[in-house]
Amino acid sequence: MLSIFRASLARRAFLTAGLCAVAGLAGVAAPVMAQQPATQQITYLLPAPANLPAFAPLMLAEKKGYYAAEGLSVRWLTVQGGADVGKQLASGNGDLGGGLGDTPIVLRPNGIPIKGVALLGGRTLHQLVVRDDANIKSPADLKGKTITVLAYQDTGFYATLGLLASAGLTRNDARIQGAGPAGVWQQVATGKAEVMVGTPEWAQNIEDAGVKVTMTSTDKYFPGMAQAILASDKTIAEKPEMIRKFVRATVKSVAEIMRDPAGAAKEYCATVPGYKGKEAEIEKILTYYARNVYPGQQRLGAFDPARVTKLQDFYAQEKVIREKSKVDDLFTNQFVQ
Repeated sequence: MLSIFRASLARRAFLTAGLCAVAGLAGVAAPVMAQQPATQQITYLLPAPANLPAFAPLMLAEKKGYYAAEGLSVRWLTVQGGADVGKQLASGNGDLGGGLGDTPIVLRPNGIPIKGVALLGGRTLHQLVVRDDANIKSPADLKGKTITVLAYQDTGFYATLGLLASAGLTRNDARIQGAGPAGVWQQVATGKAEVMVGTPEWAQNIEDAGVKVTMTSTDKYFPGMAQAILASDKTIAEKPEMIRKFVRATVKSVAEIMRDPAGAAKEYCATVPGYKGKEAEIEKILTYYARNVYPGQQRLGAFDPARVTKLQDFYAQEKVIREKSKVDDLFTNQFVQ
């Protein structure tokens, strides 16, 4: 009996020592285990449907996990144009959004406190797209013509006013129609409008419909700008690190498209539903962006104060805006690496 009792004590001592050892290991291991940062949920407002190739940098950055690597989870919401994006951001209905670099110039005089926090290209997004059979050679020929834009709340509308003003024309000298993301190009394709002011992919849609068009960057006539990432003054003050992360991931994606638009087109078609089998078409569009929209910045993503000043002066001179803002209130480069 004594031997059995001693054996039982030995087993208990062994088990107790083992449990203490495990507890000791756990106590040592716990402090060195890295805690994963919590994912930050943000809302990004798009001025048009997310499947437009204009938003390829955003969609590819998400697909490749660039936002996730920054600890961001992005919810994409579509509103009615870039001007509406700015208004919604100022009202607190989103964290970040897209418009043109022009957008704060147009909105701040109306008491809408937003800024550009990154500019996705050194040239302008909007193109003057005219039917070849309309005999339009310059903005002066737009008098009496029907011009489609995405929406009256979109900065494409203000770009159209700038085009007209460059030829001494006003809004009343042409018929401008806010036609929506489908009608903006379909009306030109069907002959209901002679002109469109919009993105390169909409021009491609018109050509795919069998209509020959000529596409000219609007910065040939006035100093417009490319797409911008926008934020309200409040968000800039309260969430600077979130903005920096989003800008860093997006600019990285833009740089990759510039380096290899053909490769980006393949990835994009594999990412966005509805584009499978359209790699050649998307490659043509992204190559246009890479060569005619994205280049021209000393630092990718940064605003050029001289260009912003020149554009605001133009808008004020042509009475597109009633007053000018301080240039420093229109953009910040603090988030561009």
